[in-house]
Amino acid sequence: MTQEIKVQASSGNVFADLGLENSDELLVKAELARKIGSIITKKEITQAEAAELLGIDRPKVTNLINGKLSDFSTVELFRFLNALGRDVEIVVKAKPKSRSQG
Repeated sequence: MTQEIKVQASSGNVFADLGLENSDELLVKAELARKIGSIITKKEITQAEAAELLGIDRPKVTNLINGKLSDFSTVELFRFLNALGRDVEIVVKAKPKSRSQG
């Protein structure tokens, strides 16, 4: 017997799709953490070296890389990107007409 699998299109924010509070903030933090992890990998530095560079302890780097982000604010993640040699630019623009909300 074959069971039908229901598929639902994503809204673009998995956290909203899961019904989590603060889904927009969670998505932003996840994207920032993904970028930080990518930079650490590209620089080929160890977690201990990353911890020293970011001014946090190694277990926090592990949490950051593994997506355990409840202990990190977006401002702190911006600071980490700066410490890794990246500028952070926030862009505010008009929403596309194709969407009802920005």
